[in-house]
Amino acid sequence: MGIVFLLTLFNTKEHFTPIPAKKMKPMKEIFAQLENKQLIIAMFITTLFIQSALMSIAPIVSLLVKSLMHGTGNVSFVSGVVAAMPGFGTLLVASRLGVKMDKIGPLKVLVFGLVAAMVVFLPMYFVTSPWSLGFWRFLLGIANAALLPAVQTVLTVSVPREAFGRIFSYNQSFQAAGAMLGSMMGSLISGLFNYQAVFLVTAALMALNLLLIWKVHRPLENEK
Repeated sequence: MGIVFLLTLFNTKEHFTPIPAKKMKPMKEIFAQLENKQLIIAMFITTLFIQSALMSIAPIVSLLVKSLMHGTGNVSFVSGVVAAMPGFGTLLVASRLGVKMDKIGPLKVLVFGLVAAMVVFLPMYFVTSPWSLGFWRFLLGIANAALLPAVQTVLTVSVPREAFGRIFSYNQSFQAAGAMLGSMMGSLISGLFNYQAVFLVTAALMALNLLLIWKVHRPLENEK
């Protein structure tokens, strides 16, 4: 963190024009003026759902790997590899999905990511080895590369400049709430049923999110 602080302090140049306090509109007024209020709220909820889905396995990943390995072998190492696999997937395709987002729009990329995540979560219910779990989590990382960046892009192009800071702060709050709820959901579902049941519930959550995006996106398409 110290290195990041120094790099940011000395290498970041910001071109920012402060908004005078007298000209800063309250959020209630800004929301009233937004053309796509439902879309903004849907993006907040989408951030909540995405983060809940990504964090749902966090409390149980080591326990699930241990169960799949039947308590033998280097559980700590394998758990670390399995936990890291989504990062590898995201790293490989993030820039390509960014290019695609610029070509076809963030909402279409977001829908692709939600469909891909839902499809990838389902086979995780049937995994019988930690390496198959790692493979599906790698694919989940590819889907994940299309999710939060698309949400952030939608917010950026849909809100006025003078509200960027506050809108993204709200979105960050929903992301933090999703991390909390996702971890609690994973713990609760695995305690009531089994570890694999978490993946079914998470897939259902992605399906619900898809329905939300469809209901919000359809009126916008009809207006064009």
